Amino acid sequence: MSDIRGKVKSAQDLIVLYETMDDASKRSLCDFADFLSTQSASISKKLLPPEDIKRPEKETVVGAIKRLKKKYPMVDNMSVFSAASSLMTDHMISGRDSVDVIDEMEILFEESYTKLIQKNTEVADD
Repeated sequence: MSDIRGKVKSAQDLIVLYETMDDASKRSLCDFADFLSTQSASISKKLLPPEDIKRPEKETVVGAIKRLKKKYPMVDNMSVFSAASSLMTDHMISGRDSVDVIDEMEILFEESYTKLIQKNTEVADD
């Protein structure tokens, strides 16, 4: 995305904008980003393996998100953060057990990383 001067916004700038949106706007943005990614030429990047950051015995949901972002820095897909945000809301508003929420977040990030590897492999094979 670019601002009025034509500069491309950083991923961090997009995250700041994303965090100000309601759930419907977040879904629309993610859908549009998915659409754009299918329309544009893919860029093959060398993917590093996830950082070896172990899950602590006792961890908060917020702590888990921070840890998973450090463990999987290559996963910057907005839909991952949308789903993680939704899980955190389930925990905070609905009282869902933090261990279950963190387990689901672990799977979410791992699956996103696996998809990223598969997508990158397909691009390299072309």
